[in-house]
Amino acid sequence: MLLIAIIVTILQFEATLEPPRPKIGFIILGDITQPGWNASQYQGISEACRDVGIELLVRDKVQENSGQCPAAIQELVAQGCGMIFLCSYAYSAEARGIVEKMPHIAFATNSAEVHTRNMTAYFVRMYQGRYLAGALAGMRTKSNVIGYVAAIPNTEVNRGINAFTLGVQATNPAAKVVVAWTGAWEAPEKETANAKRLINEAGADVLTYHQDDQAVPDTAEAAGVYFIGYNTTLRGYSERNLASVLCRWDVYYRDILQRFLKGELNSVKNHWLGIDRGVVFLTDFSPAVTPHMRSRIAELREQLVHNKLIFSGQIHDNKGTLRCAAGEAISDDTLLEKIDWQVEGVKILE
Repeated sequence: MLLIAIIVTILQFEATLEPPRPKIGFIILGDITQPGWNASQYQGISEACRDVGIELLVRDKVQENSGQCPAAIQELVAQGCGMIFLCSYAYSAEARGIVEKMPHIAFATNSAEVHTRNMTAYFVRMYQGRYLAGALAGMRTKSNVIGYVAAIPNTEVNRGINAFTLGVQATNPAAKVVVAWTGAWEAPEKETANAKRLINEAGADVLTYHQDDQAVPDTAEAAGVYFIGYNTTLRGYSERNLASVLCRWDVYYRDILQRFLKGELNSVKNHWLGIDRGVVFLTDFSPAVTPHMRSRIAELREQLVHNKLIFSGQIHDNKGTLRCAAGEAISDDTLLEKIDWQVEGVKILE
């Protein structure tokens, strides 16, 4: 019995000598259980943390431009986090001052418009999925009007709208995309109203969106209009649910966390993965997507996998300004940091 007690004591002592698991913090705007952006982000980073042996500390429902983000950062650092993800657009600008005062902490933000030496931008090339979704919408529409409910005209949202529209034009040059702004990432009542306006006033017979909830799919379903989802697999809808643009956030977060553990996270300005790494894709298609449509989408996807550049060749904006000349391509830095325009073929619903 004495020998057993000694062995147990030794094992317990050795266990106390094991280094603690690294901790990272994760700050996000919405409820991590809410389907869409919030749940997909949380599920992705949770799985990645389990895979690489990192402890995850979460602060959700942290409002932008309220002082809550800097406070959450201080809490997470006090609890031992060596890295913090800022998972909403306005956090990086709001928290820049405190980030710069913590050079020993690694930060990652999904807004590429604010940088510091210890804060790297991370995102996926969701615009590639948007391009494929646009190509699908272009083939599905009969009215040649496709509605797009969107939060705010920042670089990320504009990039997605533009890629979607270029996809529409790849399969249906006669179609146009009509955008209705809501002014917020989550605004279900405004989203519903805008979706109805796009259907009833603009004549849209296919809808998509850049919002954090499912108000647009719900409205489209009720109106008998086709729709394409974003950041979540939509369930419980009819065949009018054509597909969704999704990301394997677990794959992406795993890559970022491994860079952090190697001390390489902030060695570059932007981390941006795409369809060639299998992180961006469309979900299974609805029965309303014909074999011809599926084949065309597969062709376009294969082009993207083999490095076709969506933002290349002659591109004008919807005010007639040349944004990209023949034989040229828009750089990644510009795509990430400064797209304050919409391509030709986009109309804003006033």
